[in-house]
Amino acid sequence: MGKLNVNLCGIELENPVIPASGTFGFGYEFAELYDINELGTFSFKGTTKDPRFGNPTPRIAECTSGMINAVGLQNPGVEKVIAEELPKLKQCFHKPVMANVSGFSVADYAYTCEKLDKEEQVGWLEVNVSCPNVHGGGMSFGTDPKAAAEVTAAVKKVTTKPVIIKLSPNVTDIVAIAKACEDAGADGISLINTMLGMRIDLMRRKPIIANKMGGFSGPAIFPVAVRMVYQVSNAVKIPVVGMGGVSSAEDVIEMMLAGATAVEVGAANLVNPYACRDIIRDLPRVMEKYRINTLSEIIGGAK
Repeated sequence: MGKLNVNLCGIELENPVIPASGTFGFGYEFAELYDINELGTFSFKGTTKDPRFGNPTPRIAECTSGMINAVGLQNPGVEKVIAEELPKLKQCFHKPVMANVSGFSVADYAYTCEKLDKEEQVGWLEVNVSCPNVHGGGMSFGTDPKAAAEVTAAVKKVTTKPVIIKLSPNVTDIVAIAKACEDAGADGISLINTMLGMRIDLMRRKPIIANKMGGFSGPAIFPVAVRMVYQVSNAVKIPVVGMGGVSSAEDVIEMMLAGATAVEVGAANLVNPYACRDIIRDLPRVMEKYRINTLSEIIGGAK
């Protein structure tokens, strides 16, 4: 059997498969279905400084080969995550977990990351810079290299664990933003977050989602994700975590050939709660088919 292990920012993973934030809750819900310790790790639900109820409903719209969601970062806030969610997780998951953090100001990000950095269970901080900057006119932190770098630097000042910056694809130059984060001290780059999409109800002649627009994810965005992972991994010296439409073991291999050290699986979990487990179990077969002995050796192998 081939070797599935990879090293992400100094932490060894048994395999590169990671359920993406927002599609796996805080883990223990899925632990009722199977042993989630089969996973490399997982990125838990996006956490903010204060509790958030999220956007009005409806929040979900189906699409061909994908879906649109506008959940709005619903979460109980970092204090409750630490006090209630992490202890429950510890009962069923015995590996370092990836803490996904969102914020609406640089101070928000720093506060939440500093809190989570102190938690023994947290291995990495995945910082989502796709949020609107309330002090910067509402534009996403991730659309401007300077703003993304400012968040990165602020988080690095108050943390000791690896910081992985999660980037939005809704930009013209993903490489410039990734390099700005690297220069500001990021330990890794995670991409891509959802694309911006919309559906209209023909009968009502109105947008299906109450928020009008939302994050488009699923297999339809996979080629865009592969392209951006390839571009960024060839431009930075830090590890890249690839995601966006991944739904099979073959997709994982393709992402890794494009330059991803580890691969997150998002929308597929919402269709099939066993998706990540099934992908991990299928990896040895696919590795044998393509004569791959060690997964870590194929990272960035597509030149």
